[in-house]
Amino acid sequence: MPLWKIYHPTGAYTAEDKKTLAKRVTEVYARIPIPQFYVVCVFEEFAKDSCFVGGEPHNRFVRFKIDQIARTLPGSIIREWWMRALDEAIAPFVKERGYDWEISIDETPFDLWSLHGELPPPFESVAEKRWVKENKASPYTIAEKLPVNLILAPGISDR
Repeated sequence: MPLWKIYHPTGAYTAEDKKTLAKRVTEVYARIPIPQFYVVCVFEEFAKDSCFVGGEPHNRFVRFKIDQIARTLPGSIIREWWMRALDEAIAPFVKERGYDWEISIDETPFDLWSLHGELPPPFESVAEKRWVKENKASPYTIAEKLPVNLILAPGISDR
């Protein structure tokens, strides 16, 4: 689950802008792929002169606060690539509109998360692939926790 909290000035985004931005964010995650229903975007408006940067009012600032649980980002190269992918996805809504913006990501433990009472299945598992296809949470068996491309190597026997 990525939960995006988007803090923005009142009137910065129309209902259609919000829908389009949420769709763009969802598409970035869907390429991984993770189930689209994992992606949640919440838009939080703030009134004029209610945002301060460096102690001064800043009425053209947008803050993206992201909690990621479904995946973690191992290593600096992947983290840089991911941040650039997110910046590219949001650019039409901040950069191209003259806003200053900031993104931060918190990665929380995968095992402290559930959806509709179901613990999410492991990455690349049969159940996760089904959740992607069906775009909803549903019960799964222990066999569905196995990877889609399970390879059981016999070990080293030529020594």
